[in-house]
Amino acid sequence: MSADDPTLWALFLSAFLASTLLPGGSEVVIGTLAYQGHHDPWALLVIATAGNTLGGMTSWGIGRFVDWWFPSQNVQQPKYQRAMAWVRRWGSPVLLLSWVPIVGDPLCVAAGWLRIHWMATVLWMSLGKAARYGVIVLAAS
Repeated sequence: MSADDPTLWALFLSAFLASTLLPGGSEVVIGTLAYQGHHDPWALLVIATAGNTLGGMTSWGIGRFVDWWFPSQNVQQPKYQRAMAWVRRWGSPVLLLSWVPIVGDPLCVAAGWLRIHWMATVLWMSLGKAARYGVIVLAAS
């Protein structure tokens, strides 16, 4: 396994895109790679978690800086209002759920909008995402 392995870059890209506001299916990619057994499971876990967390931080950044580009009323969609209520109530630990489809992206955007510190965001987000990928790797290995 090397840094120029296109399979691992594809996993990283898949995990990154799956955690942005774009649709993606990184679970299938990491599950397939873990099942094939050609890569170290820890490497798969770290690469997928890093890509997915970076994608989530992109969503956090969108939320953090959206008011520079758009007036506040543009973030009044119900999915963002619900996510903001969760983040206000539970704080950064709610980002353990950032991996959940449909819910996770708005949580990341809301955390940025509400100015949750980036280090707390990375910590809780990466823990949730690593746990999810860990379960997939264990199940597929």
